[in-house]
Amino acid sequence: MSPERITDLIDDDETLASFCAQMSGSSYITVDTEFIRDRTYWPRLCLVQVANHDLARAIDPLAAGLNLGPLAELLANPKIIKVFHAARQDVEIFVQQNGVVPTPMFDTQIAAMVCGFGDSVGYDRLVEKLAGARIDKGSRFTDWSRRPLSGKQIGYALDDVTHLIKVYEALCGQLEQSNRAHWLEEEMAVLTNTATYQQIPGDAWRRLKLRSRNSRYLGVAKEIAAWREREAQRRDMPRGHILKDEAIQELAAEMPETVETLARLRAVSKGLAEGPAGQEILAAIQSGQNLPAGELPEPAAQVVLPRGLGPLISLLKVLLKTKCEAHDVAQKLVATVADLERIAIDDKADVAALQGWRNEIFGTDALDLKHGRLAMTAKGKRVELIRTP
Repeated sequence: MSPERITDLIDDDETLASFCAQMSGSSYITVDTEFIRDRTYWPRLCLVQVANHDLARAIDPLAAGLNLGPLAELLANPKIIKVFHAARQDVEIFVQQNGVVPTPMFDTQIAAMVCGFGDSVGYDRLVEKLAGARIDKGSRFTDWSRRPLSGKQIGYALDDVTHLIKVYEALCGQLEQSNRAHWLEEEMAVLTNTATYQQIPGDAWRRLKLRSRNSRYLGVAKEIAAWREREAQRRDMPRGHILKDEAIQELAAEMPETVETLARLRAVSKGLAEGPAGQEILAAIQSGQNLPAGELPEPAAQVVLPRGLGPLISLLKVLLKTKCEAHDVAQKLVATVADLERIAIDDKADVAALQGWRNEIFGTDALDLKHGRLAMTAKGKRVELIRTP
């Protein structure tokens, strides 16, 4: 039985408090959001959809004066499981607003990977497979910040949380049947860690694709990226609107010391160079140049593959695919190509594939294959594993 769907937006304190009180007795609720962030640094929350077995409603966070405190309390209730699909961006918004992760939490995208639905499975496919329904995509390009929203638009938004009920229950059944609930718990640990959602300016340089291994270059890039992050947060603007990634790379390579040399760079406009931001960029460059050696970023470790390891890595890829198909789990969840390369080099590589449940279904066999204790052969269309004496 599907929950009752009310397409009037909740936009007053009394209705929101009453709705959240109704939800508070649930063992779980399904949650989704609609937001925009193409012109801002912080996502602008436009709609929150919440449902349980009985009721599904949408909350209007843009309503003037609406107190979202009851919603924050509902999301923080430790007795209620909060169910999301691809939770990271939704949770980022709630952490930004409330300072806490809405735990306990269940992400159906990760659960689907554990249950063999492939890498980063789409919500549409899950709904079709597990709920026997099709998502109406007619309103997917809605500008959720505009008011009023039509009943059809709100109904479209509510589809996500109502179908999510059946998806969640089906995945819970599969996890229980396969005894894989603990697999999911390991994956959810990252999503329920508040640090996952913190935007720390000093770490912003890690997002850049920096090819240089020169520590001083990296130090300057780190300081410029931190300045840009602080500016983007302060002005609530996308990072690229403050300074492009390419500009940071050029600035770190050239390290200009004056406004005149700054203005001559291809990636920096004259207006930016001659304005207040220009002085701040020059100060960031100077700060990067003056970083003590112990505070300079370390270049990313490069895995140098010894000659002749290519065939072994190819065999490990075949083994990974074979084992993941046998256990009906997404390859991406078990090991990456980088993991396989490190395993090929080092039996004690610090990779997830050699730990926990991943080691049980793949890691041990990977080392056995590497050392000749396991062989693979083709039998018809299948790959078979053979234990060697």
